[in-house]
Amino acid sequence: MVPRLTVILFLTLHLLPGMKSSMVNLINNGYDGIVIAINPSVPEDEKLIQNIKEMVTEASTYLFHATKRRVYFRNVSILIPMTWKSKSEYLMPKQESYDQAEVIVANPYLKHGDDPYTLQYGRCGEKGQYIHFTPNFLLTNNLPIYGSRGRAFVHEWAHLRWGIFDEYNGDQPFYISRRNTIEATRCSTHITGTNVIVKCQGGSCITRPCRRDSQTGLYEAKCTFIPEKSQTARESIMFMQSLHSVTEFCTEKTHNVEAPNLQNKMCNGKSTWDVIMNSTDFQNTSPMTEMNPPTQPTFSLLKSKQRVVCLVLDKSGSMSSEDRLFRMNQAAELFLIQIIEKGSLVGMVTFDSVAEIRNNLTKITDDNVSENITANLPQEANGGTSICRGLKAGFQAIIQSQQSTSGSEIILLTDGEDNEIHSCIEEVKQSGVIIHTIALGPSAAKELETLSDMTGGHRFYANKDINGLTNAFSRISSRSGSITQQTIQLESKALAITEKKWVNGTVPVDSTIGNDTFFVVTWTIKKPEILLQDPKGKKYKTSDFKEDKLNIHSARLRIPGIAETGTWTYSLLNNHASPQILTVTVTTRARSPTTPPVTATAHMSQNTAHYPSPVIVYAQVSQGFLPVLGINVTAIIETEDGHQVTLELWDNGAGADTVKNDGIYSRYFTDYRGNGRYSLKVHAEARNNTARLSLRQPQNKALYIPGYIENGKIILNPPRPEVKDDLAKAEIEDFSRLTSGGSFTVSGAPPGNHPSVLPPNKIIDLEAKFKEDHIQLSWTAPGNVLDKGKANSYIIRISKSFLDLQKDFDNATLVNTSSLKPKEAGSDENFEFKPEPFRIENGTNFYIAVQAINEANLTSEVSNIAQAIKFIPMPEDSVPALGTKISAINLAIFALAMILSIV
Repeated sequence: MVPRLTVILFLTLHLLPGMKSSMVNLINNGYDGIVIAINPSVPEDEKLIQNIKEMVTEASTYLFHATKRRVYFRNVSILIPMTWKSKSEYLMPKQESYDQAEVIVANPYLKHGDDPYTLQYGRCGEKGQYIHFTPNFLLTNNLPIYGSRGRAFVHEWAHLRWGIFDEYNGDQPFYISRRNTIEATRCSTHITGTNVIVKCQGGSCITRPCRRDSQTGLYEAKCTFIPEKSQTARESIMFMQSLHSVTEFCTEKTHNVEAPNLQNKMCNGKSTWDVIMNSTDFQNTSPMTEMNPPTQPTFSLLKSKQRVVCLVLDKSGSMSSEDRLFRMNQAAELFLIQIIEKGSLVGMVTFDSVAEIRNNLTKITDDNVSENITANLPQEANGGTSICRGLKAGFQAIIQSQQSTSGSEIILLTDGEDNEIHSCIEEVKQSGVIIHTIALGPSAAKELETLSDMTGGHRFYANKDINGLTNAFSRISSRSGSITQQTIQLESKALAITEKKWVNGTVPVDSTIGNDTFFVVTWTIKKPEILLQDPKGKKYKTSDFKEDKLNIHSARLRIPGIAETGTWTYSLLNNHASPQILTVTVTTRARSPTTPPVTATAHMSQNTAHYPSPVIVYAQVSQGFLPVLGINVTAIIETEDGHQVTLELWDNGAGADTVKNDGIYSRYFTDYRGNGRYSLKVHAEARNNTARLSLRQPQNKALYIPGYIENGKIILNPPRPEVKDDLAKAEIEDFSRLTSGGSFTVSGAPPGNHPSVLPPNKIIDLEAKFKEDHIQLSWTAPGNVLDKGKANSYIIRISKSFLDLQKDFDNATLVNTSSLKPKEAGSDENFEFKPEPFRIENGTNFYIAVQAINEANLTSEVSNIAQAIKFIPMPEDSVPALGTKISAINLAIFALAMILSIV
């Protein structure tokens, strides 16, 4: 046996990914603060609100019993969009907003179906992003397809709140059990049904029993499991909550550990109930004595209001160093002219040891209004730092303009420390204001993040990256869900240019964007010569760029009308006698209110990291709700001391990435260099026509039930709307997107470089198949440290017993891997071996798993277990039409490639 040391990682990953500041609290068994937000594009319909109320009310009781009388829904807010008429019963929101809601109601893009689903891509037990219901799902009768809406909501709530996964698998609906029977992928196995092929034509459908595939031993393609309508099984809600008998989650006793589903893959074979019971919600929550929830949910109807933003900007003495005042003014000017949407109310406060209201709230109607506000940006830096006085002046600026602080936003930027922040924490809490914090430099007050976390705002950090402030301000866009109000950043580049030298660059403008497009150039010493050319050859010169009146070394060009689609080219000449840094920033908005633009968002898996535990970088790239695939996504992380780490993010379903080709690009981050704040920005780029949209149905959704067996007769539901196969994807144009992912805080990390104490990542995509008398394995290579570098060697073990390999991997038969040299992380690995000393005959069934070892002799977790079975195909005409009961199918001889995603 190879000597090794196994490292067990203890990760605290209970914060919502995306630094999404959920306001949900669990108090005395009841959930408070849930927000269900309706998208501005949804037409006004009173029935929608009524059906949401009925869904949540039913779900509360179902949830109460499903959790064995532990939790229920107590207080829910429904956020009405500004596009709907006002009513007297609509209240004003506080920190509730569409982009922070637990549940969103929005139309699908490209009529992509009405399946309720949860955007969830974290680890097992991590909270999801949001639940998505379509208006059509909420307004039409879907009872035969999904069960009641209340039950579907509980299925999705379990994804969102407790980080558990589905127990079916649309890609692998059947598997071979260790008893050599074909089973439907499900939990529990007590749910009975029939396997049929459904053929529909002209509105009528016929069924026939499934045949076994002569090459794989499994059922033929498109074989469907039809459940009996009358069942006795009570589990599981994560398989078919639509069945009347199903009222519970699978427990350790009823869990189907063999099923090749995402729950087993992501949670190492644990049952959904075990994961739920380990969640923070249930750590200190005991069952109630009542047999039903003590109260029905109460609902608050809130109507989104006009956006109100007040800038609260530090002008203390320390802001005079490192061009900080310059950089702040450049970024604030960009926000006021390019980012804040028209119709918003904007004010400005500056502070040092005292605070001054520079602008009471002013409605942004055109560029002239924005420029009038920018004229009041501070020109001198002096004095101390009193953040509380700045915040209180911000409240005053809002209130003096007859607006409520509740639901208003403050952008707080400071580089200084302030020991008095605690004195206004309670006032901030009571105000209902949302505070976005921007910490500039390593000495900014450590309490800033408390303000943003507590109020549901964004948190940013900027230091050496000269574009850090610009990127932060660009990220603070509309929170309403309206695609036309969102600013999209296409470029943010800093260029160190020697004297009298030109530098060139390109920016693609795709057909989903082009409104309100700005090119902005800044400089550190002297204005450069600027040349810009659109895709049709029209040229813009230096004189076309409007220079600011504040002498903050910034010039901008607003492209008239809609920017031309295609590649824009810029050239900059440093005409100064010394080297200087020039920056180029490009922002735009959606071209059409009916076509969503391609967007990119980014975040870390958690707001705080504790060395040596890794965190995960996530970037989501999508058009509407459809994932964008085949692009280059790069993350740049800046440490507190200004050191930058660049990571290529992957959507390959391996390492840190949960699901392949879902438009979520991810990677582990472990390159800690000391403690403090770290910042994240991500660049997503499609070049050479490689990008495409995935039309595949989303993961983590309520199962579309094809039909039921009732009194021995198959009763079919309407066929689900046709969605093209995963391979049929829509191509999209080249594009570029840049976004800030905010900041996170690191503790316990020694300064400088240091050897890693982390093993290779777990392999989660191991596959196996027989080729004659050899077994062929394939998987994605892990790294030396998680998914970075390359491993030193592999341990491969084989067994005829699934349970023996799962529970006692170290004592299973070792495969000779002396000829196997690990590749770089992310590469495809392939290995072939003869399973000696086993005797191989028809029907021989093997289970295989892998571990990786790195140069420090640290071993990864054991991979998923792959299955390979020796099978000699029968002639097609001798393959019988199999019976309908899955438990009756016994397979004696077959060979098959299958992933059983279980440790």
